[in-house]
Amino acid sequence: MDTVRLRRANRRQAQDPSGKLTDLYMDSRETSPPEAYRRPSRRHFLDRLTADIRRPGFAMVIAETDGPVGCASGFPVRGDGFWWLGFDGAPPRGIEQLTASSGVLAITDIPVRPHPQDAHVARRSQERLPADQQASLGVATLVGRADHPALTSLRSWGWPDVGEVRKPVTATLLRVLVLPVCERTAPRLEGLVHDAWTRWPG
Repeated sequence: MDTVRLRRANRRQAQDPSGKLTDLYMDSRETSPPEAYRRPSRRHFLDRLTADIRRPGFAMVIAETDGPVGCASGFPVRGDGFWWLGFDGAPPRGIEQLTASSGVLAITDIPVRPHPQDAHVARRSQERLPADQQASLGVATLVGRADHPALTSLRSWGWPDVGEVRKPVTATLLRVLVLPVCERTAPRLEGLVHDAWTRWPG
């Protein structure tokens, strides 16, 4: 894992013509207990990735050795506040300000192949992607409350949990996690994390 290289992927490469990214995604979910969530299919992953690729500003970083071992993908959050519709309570003010200034990148996937150093690969990938996009905050990975493997992984990779949001399309409560990308962002989130932990512990 010391030889992991990070590279940007263009839209064509992100469309996964070789199937390697889909294999990576399926491998990343392989060690999770099957009863923890409804295991996504290859088609589910590809459909979601295709939809994300069409979004303005889509970006992807791939971590690889002799093949992909991890990746991170996402797109800029619109500054009009639409992303925060359905937030339980008032949207966090600090995050609203960052969103309005186009400083927020939604990171929608961070699949990593299981390995003793997979947390290292995940951290490098998730930090590189928003840094490349000059974002101050990697944000709003929306995770189902029942997807305990994803929640556990993201929290262990440094994603504070700041609340819940209900999206009209699914009518499902999702957890909102954020990732400060630069040192000046972290202090602005400390209060948010404390308040969120008080309201939604665990």
